[in-house]
Amino acid sequence: MGDILNIGTQALLANQIALQTTGNNIANVNTVGYSRQSAQMVTVAGQYSGAGYIGQGVAVQTITRNYDTYLTRQATLTSSTQAGDQSLSNNLQQLENLFSGGTDGLGAAISNMLNSFSDVASAPSDLTARTVALTNCTETTSRIQGLSGNLDDLQSGTTQSLTQMVASINSIAQNIASVNADIAKAQASGQPPNDLLDQRDTLINNLNQYVQTTSIPASDGTVGVFIAGSQPLVLGTTTANVTLTQDAFSDPNSAKLAITRQGQTVTLDENALGGGQAPALIKFNNTNLTEARNMLGRLTMATTTAMNAQQNLGLDMNGNPGSDLFSPATFGTQNILPQTVGNTGNATLGLSIGDVTKFVPSNYEVDFTSATTGTITRLSDGVVTAFPQTPPTTAPVMATVDGLNFQNNSTAPAAAAAGDRFLIKPFSSIARSVTTQFSSPRALAVASPVAVAANPANTGSLTVNRLTAQNLATPIDNYTLSFAVNAGVTTYSITDTSTNPATTPVSAQPYVPGQAITYAPAGVAGWSLSLTGAPANGDSLSITPNPYPATDGGNATAIMNLRDQPTFDGANLTDGYAGLIAELGTQAQSANYTAQVSTSLASNAAAAQASVSGVNLDEEASKLILYQQAYQASAKMIQIAQTIFDSLITGLTG
Repeated sequence: MGDILNIGTQALLANQIALQTTGNNIANVNTVGYSRQSAQMVTVAGQYSGAGYIGQGVAVQTITRNYDTYLTRQATLTSSTQAGDQSLSNNLQQLENLFSGGTDGLGAAISNMLNSFSDVASAPSDLTARTVALTNCTETTSRIQGLSGNLDDLQSGTTQSLTQMVASINSIAQNIASVNADIAKAQASGQPPNDLLDQRDTLINNLNQYVQTTSIPASDGTVGVFIAGSQPLVLGTTTANVTLTQDAFSDPNSAKLAITRQGQTVTLDENALGGGQAPALIKFNNTNLTEARNMLGRLTMATTTAMNAQQNLGLDMNGNPGSDLFSPATFGTQNILPQTVGNTGNATLGLSIGDVTKFVPSNYEVDFTSATTGTITRLSDGVVTAFPQTPPTTAPVMATVDGLNFQNNSTAPAAAAAGDRFLIKPFSSIARSVTTQFSSPRALAVASPVAVAANPANTGSLTVNRLTAQNLATPIDNYTLSFAVNAGVTTYSITDTSTNPATTPVSAQPYVPGQAITYAPAGVAGWSLSLTGAPANGDSLSITPNPYPATDGGNATAIMNLRDQPTFDGANLTDGYAGLIAELGTQAQSANYTAQVSTSLASNAAAAQASVSGVNLDEEASKLILYQQAYQASAKMIQIAQTIFDSLITGLTG
């Protein structure tokens, strides 16, 4: 009888625990990170008797959580990847939205600016036409500055977000270490602290939203959490500290994560960080924002430099040589950054513009292998150029790469040392500060300094297509361009007909219709003349200084024609902005597609994990009925034992 009562009591208690566990599952059906728990029952060892072993009932051995390590890890990793991909997609969408198209875009402003010189070319003495052209130039610089300011604001917001994420990473890491300590204490009881384990898993999952981690369990029940592959963020109950820092060149536009443990700081390789919002923002900051800034800078530098060069080849309304229309590109300490730690030499590098049509929107790294040798790496794609260059350049130019002259401006005893490194950022700052240099429409140098006139006695079909000055180093001399036709072969000769000729004659050069005849001796103002048609033997042209600069618009035509000059990867100057927004649109579209794929993968992984660890209300409801019936049956067993006991007592006392 006592055994029956004992078995009933044990069964009652066991089923009560099972009911309580099931009720706890139902209560936490919507609790994030909760793993379904189960009461694991075992048979109490039977007692031997002459009739064999008699059962002694049931006991709850432990409460386990339904948990699959692999599925949990997969769900965490895919969730981390999805968080990073979605963050990058959102930020690229913001970046794309900054560069608007249509009439309000920079592309329209550049087109309007260049097209407005058509009216100036038609009426060079019309101050209204000149004013409209100059106003369009100012409007273009305003839009460039506005875009640059928007990029600065976006980068500032990115930096603030990264700062907040770093604080969250450190806070979560400390919480994981605290839970580790609690788990280590609880494990001493020999039973798993399920709620604490769920809490730690949730913290690790939350941490992976910011940066991807690797978790390695320890024998005491704690886990070590590592980032960037092998850097320990949490070891047992201790944590490292993550900080936001800059790159090796202290570039203010760069962002890196660094981790400090026991006084040792390591800058983390962004390519090893994996998923999470922080690595995505770092990539956006260091790659996408840098590319956008460089593309805008390239567009600005190529456009303004080309227009300045052409403006300087013209004459203003007063007959004076033109001056820069836009603020010229200058390269200072914001463009040339030495390695913060590691440079042992004291070289001074410089940069100058060679050919605006060859610009590539990229930063560059200069690495010295000796005082005079080394490599220049284009960081956008890793293309390397060695210096000294072949064929050799003229000092101080070390090499000419992508239309830029990289210079070593060091003077004795200053020199570079092997291992010295420099970051070159040609396009990073020009858009921020570009302005128009004057406000008077009379200062627009729209007149060509050189004029051409055909000999009235010419009998051929020559027509002038274009005449432009090559430089204004000295005043233009008077020249005669003469043609000779012998045996069907046409040649030309050039003679300086000035009172004091500054150049030697050019004779018997082959004439090719449509091919420009360029005459630019060193140190002398030169010119380039494009002709069509066929000259007759003895035909000639006179090239002279322009006698009427106030009424000439030849240089305005030359400025307008810049719009059709192949400048940006073979595209015309006016197509540069279209190429920029197309590139940003492609990046945003690709990132959006990637985010959609990773979202689907994360959803599938979460569903797989939920199938094991999640609470199914229908299943739990059926368990409630099962355990309720078992509980009631156990109570009935106790009741029967009590009845038997009462009957026995009555019989003994009766």
